[in-house]
Amino acid sequence: MNFRHKKREKLDITLISMIDVLFVLLLFFVVSTTFNRNTEVKVTLPEAAGAEAEQAPKMITLTIDAAGTYYLMSDDGVSNKLVNQNVETLKQELLKFTEQSKDVPFIINADGKTPHQAVITALQCASEAGFSHITFAAQQPKTAP
Repeated sequence: MNFRHKKREKLDITLISMIDVLFVLLLFFVVSTTFNRNTEVKVTLPEAAGAEAEQAPKMITLTIDAAGTYYLMSDDGVSNKLVNQNVETLKQELLKFTEQSKDVPFIINADGKTPHQAVITALQCASEAGFSHITFAAQQPKTAP
């Protein structure tokens, strides 16, 4: 009987190929990740059938969320919450925009669950500021397949 031990080869794990695989996975996840803007206000617009809105080069957008909080969209496209929710503060902010031009379209994005008083207050402030082109934003109704 042969009781000699055979010499075993040392096992090596090659890390180079494992690093390559991990790098490809990391690259895949980075490319496929969607980046959210945390400054956006979540608004569920009411649905209405109608023509598509024309995009004006410059417009003023007032967003009202479900709690009735006002957000004015600045020129950089970011919605900024008003310092306080008083009617006078809203009027002052709108008057700043009308100093430049009163013919700029004024769009109200109100959530479907916004209190009616908040929308009427926004309309009144826009009217008193001198806006003549006031519209409401809505989304197209979803059709059943």
